[in-house]
Amino acid sequence: MTAPARTRSSDELISAEQPVLAHNYHPLPVVVARAEGTWVEDVEGRRYLDMLAGYSALNFGHRNPVLIEAAHRQLDRLTLTSRAFHNDQLAEFAESLAALTGLDMVLPMNTGAEAVESAVKVARKWAYEVKGVPADQATVVVASGNFHGRTTTIVSFSTDETARSGFGPFTPGFRIVPYNDLAALEAAVDETTAAVLIEPIQGEAGVIIPDDGYLAGVRELTRRAGCLFIADEIQSGLGRTGSTLAVDHEGVVPDAVLLGKALGGGIVPVSAVVARREVLGVLKPGEHGSTFGGNPLAAAVGSAVVGILETGEFQRRAAELGVVLRDGLTALLGKGVVGFRSRGLWAGVDVDPAIGTGREISERLMREGILAKDTHGSTIRLAPPLTITAEELESALQALERVLTA
Repeated sequence: MTAPARTRSSDELISAEQPVLAHNYHPLPVVVARAEGTWVEDVEGRRYLDMLAGYSALNFGHRNPVLIEAAHRQLDRLTLTSRAFHNDQLAEFAESLAALTGLDMVLPMNTGAEAVESAVKVARKWAYEVKGVPADQATVVVASGNFHGRTTTIVSFSTDETARSGFGPFTPGFRIVPYNDLAALEAAVDETTAAVLIEPIQGEAGVIIPDDGYLAGVRELTRRAGCLFIADEIQSGLGRTGSTLAVDHEGVVPDAVLLGKALGGGIVPVSAVVARREVLGVLKPGEHGSTFGGNPLAAAVGSAVVGILETGEFQRRAAELGVVLRDGLTALLGKGVVGFRSRGLWAGVDVDPAIGTGREISERLMREGILAKDTHGSTIRLAPPLTITAEELESALQALERVLTA
């Protein structure tokens, strides 16, 4: 009789990755094997409360039963046709997503970076065909501190040297202005500007929230200048901040919204450019595409995600529990927390550097059974699944207090 295969330990699995995986990530030393809801379990059976949610890809929790059922149902029928043919799931997905965002048309892709790249291409095409910018002179204005992805074009307009260094030459056509500075933005916009591409809240930078009125100001400025306002809601959208989109807090409707992460329910990669008809209407057959973009499995899961959001339940949960998160972090000011920014169930927490780096704080939280992740310096990000309970959230905050005051 053949002996059963031995399950490798966390330490063994981490060591096994080193010679065969590119070292482009520095994960926390935890090996997740199972998950449900807000909890994950490692190969030894230790349980952790997930306070990161896959950088908002798991807004609706691990293995959300509604989304898992939609995926299973579609797996038994059809998974891929490519866009060479139609499939019976794509129309419903596009209709529902356009209605959810208040826009007209959908360009389905897979990853967030693909959505950003697609938006840049569409904005340039729109500038030449609709605005009348001379060929090859279109510019896109972006904000410093941005994070829109890691492709060659996207890192060309990053201000993060870790993302940029060693990857030139860079793609031209971008102007970088300070975030949350309408005067600088207005000075950078001219007759060549195709679009202003902005994160309504800058996630990777540490959950940087602009002043009230900034997004409305961007909308008015772009309308006046005759260029597009593209909102990158890949992290901030789909319930995270207590509204469907972060721009909803100011009642702003951009010309295009970029979605990803939570749109795939933590099951499959799904992203989309959702825009006004005049904007996406510039694309003609053969000018852009993706073999997997809009595949029936992704469309079925994406439709289920939209269905969940249509009830408003998760937006309400994020808003209500966001008060618990904000109040808990306020109580930690002066107890190791030197500052924080939060909107809904999303926070960037600045820890006293004398206590530790963001990485060190995250490792200490891991030993307390809480999974979070550092960003720059001594800042950690908290973004739990929107299914978290008040009791679970309070236990995470108590663990953070123990870590900071030990």
